[in-house]
Amino acid sequence: MSNSLFIHPTAIIDDGANIGKGSRIWHWVHVCGEAQIGKEVSLGQNVFIGNKVVIGDRCKIQNNVSVYDNVTLEDDVFCGPSMVFTNVYNPRSFLDRKSEYRNTLIKKGATLGANCTIVCGVSIGEYAFVGAGAVVNRDVKPYALMVGVPAKQIGWMSQYGEQLPLPLSGHGQFRCPHSNKLYKLNHLNLSCQDA
Repeated sequence: MSNSLFIHPTAIIDDGANIGKGSRIWHWVHVCGEAQIGKEVSLGQNVFIGNKVVIGDRCKIQNNVSVYDNVTLEDDVFCGPSMVFTNVYNPRSFLDRKSEYRNTLIKKGATLGANCTIVCGVSIGEYAFVGAGAVVNRDVKPYALMVGVPAKQIGWMSQYGEQLPLPLSGHGQFRCPHSNKLYKLNHLNLSCQDA
């Protein structure tokens, strides 16, 4: 990856925005002046990044995503096309509720599928996987596979992004079929043993 920053001529980058080396900003993107964007980030066409937003290194934000104030993405987060963040839980057009913004945290390596909605105030765990079209309205555990409206956990995902098969016989352990990494289930939480 080149250390040079690419900004398409149609993009609007407000004064003061902090954008890391090697990032790519595509057509009709708007980055507000207080935004903090890490290294090697890709912002697809028609992305909006608010003022009070922090985006970690190597995140990929696909076309038509708006990342509003009080959203934090840790490193290596994937935001699928047209997925939705919110920052006010109960908005009304005639009420100013900017003082009521809720913080949303998307942890390292998480995937947010196309057209999913993340209701403000939740935390998505490391390497969790939110399926396309899901609506997340509560915290998500690390490595959890979430689908539906409202989103429910239906399994576990590896760091590689593959659904983990049933646990190894009687051990509460899973092995990723692609990477061969071992995962252990402990008190309904999954962790990678080969990290």
